[in-house]
Amino acid sequence: MSTTHPSPPSPVTDGRATTPVLLDGSPLRIDQVVAVARHGAPVSVGAPAQDAMARSRSVIDALADDVVPHYGVSTGFGALARRHIPAGSRAQLQLSLVRSHAAGSGPEVETEVVRALQLLRLATLCTGRTGVRPVVAETYAAMLNAGLTPVVHEYGSLGCSGDLAPLAHVALAALGEGEVRDVAGTRRPAGEALAGAGIAPLALQEKEGLALINGTDGMLGQLCLALDDLQGLLATADVAAAQSVEALLGSDAPYAAGLVAMRPHPGQAASAANLRALLAGSPLMASHRELEPDGTPSCTRVQDAYSLRCAPQVHGAARDTLDHARLVADRELAAAVDNPVVTVDGRVESNGNFHGAPVAYALDFVAIAVADVASISERRTDRFLDVARNEGLPPFLADDPGVDSGLMIAQYTAAGIVSELKRLAAPASVDSIPSSAMQEDHVSMGWAGARKLRRAVDGLARVLAIELLTGARALDLRAAAEPAHGPAVGTGAVRDLLRTRVEGPGPDRYLTPEVDAVVDLVVDGAVLEAATAAVGELA
Repeated sequence: MSTTHPSPPSPVTDGRATTPVLLDGSPLRIDQVVAVARHGAPVSVGAPAQDAMARSRSVIDALADDVVPHYGVSTGFGALARRHIPAGSRAQLQLSLVRSHAAGSGPEVETEVVRALQLLRLATLCTGRTGVRPVVAETYAAMLNAGLTPVVHEYGSLGCSGDLAPLAHVALAALGEGEVRDVAGTRRPAGEALAGAGIAPLALQEKEGLALINGTDGMLGQLCLALDDLQGLLATADVAAAQSVEALLGSDAPYAAGLVAMRPHPGQAASAANLRALLAGSPLMASHRELEPDGTPSCTRVQDAYSLRCAPQVHGAARDTLDHARLVADRELAAAVDNPVVTVDGRVESNGNFHGAPVAYALDFVAIAVADVASISERRTDRFLDVARNEGLPPFLADDPGVDSGLMIAQYTAAGIVSELKRLAAPASVDSIPSSAMQEDHVSMGWAGARKLRRAVDGLARVLAIELLTGARALDLRAAAEPAHGPAVGTGAVRDLLRTRVEGPGPDRYLTPEVDAVVDLVVDGAVLEAATAAVGELA
């Protein structure tokens, strides 16, 4: 997993994924996108892709000689599509297109995002449906393998006609113009960096500039990265919830398989199964099921609060939302998005497949789920701090309440993040704004949806970390009061992991380093690894 908005973008130094990704015209998988974008896996262009590109290029070359205008080959673009461009000006047309569209502004976009969008554009080129020469694809592959990441900016895409400005900045770097980050993360002129890597800058021919900027690659790449992050974070949310249920003396009875099966949502079933596994055999939970000497139950609470009892329903709904988004991503990974496209039977046809609506909707839908999972997590954190609801724990889990504030303000931090996540859950995809003299009069805003989802994923990791920090302290306080009533194997393993980085209960101390340490454990997957090592694989 990866936190968002590093400045400057981090260099490509993670060598975990070394298996080359072959681009042969078949659809990429999400894990392959992550491997190249995040972990620096090398890419290669296969012979089938080379052949397909050569065949479609011959179609474009034939049209270039035609006296009849063909969009993108011998015409202008967008609102200027009706202007015929003479043969002698067409190379300049493609160069001007890339230069003029490289108009982004704002902070640099993260390295992994740029690598993802460049890879996905390369994958589309390799389908043979765009009409570019094989050398164009080879240049993109060489840049990825050399760790040369074009400088792309936060603003510039409306998510229709493709992620135009972001893709144009990538194309500009391939031409030897603009700037890149090299493999060490140093910002350099693109021409200088290409020369240093032995890569010849591209000289574009008919249609090639257009083919390099017409795609949903930026929003799709960010969706793939978010899906990779959230697969781990949603399982981590179950870990945090289990710890909270246990330390708040809740019940695992509502998670019984038979009860959950009465509402057959697959995500709910998976989350409930995780909770059962994590809480299995808990001495602490068994202790409050015991009977008093007079035969009455030691715990008289009939039902837990919704944030405990309904965790599988909320976490499960988020899982099902992720499954839908994964289906959308897989379909888009199988697409050849360009305008115009070269069909299999050799026709060149205009189309609207560059419109980002399918991906934009999925991005917005996932952001809603992320906000809600964070919201229910923060509610569990808050319960720990309130003596009216925390089942006998000290106020704010403080060492000396009144003198010490305990974890009071850690909850404020979680609440502040959740409040922002609710704002980020407002959909970008309904906020179309017209452009290009009303030729592009309805756009998807998918890039904006992707950018806010990245921020939301980062926020969720932080909120879960605060819940884990709080739950671990509560478990320690329970154990101090009743040493025989310890946690379950799974939750105890996570508490023990946290104690390798964060001290247990005690007088107030500087909290930010402790919060950040647990965030790191969440983001790098260590929390999930500790839980699975203790109880087996989680769903």
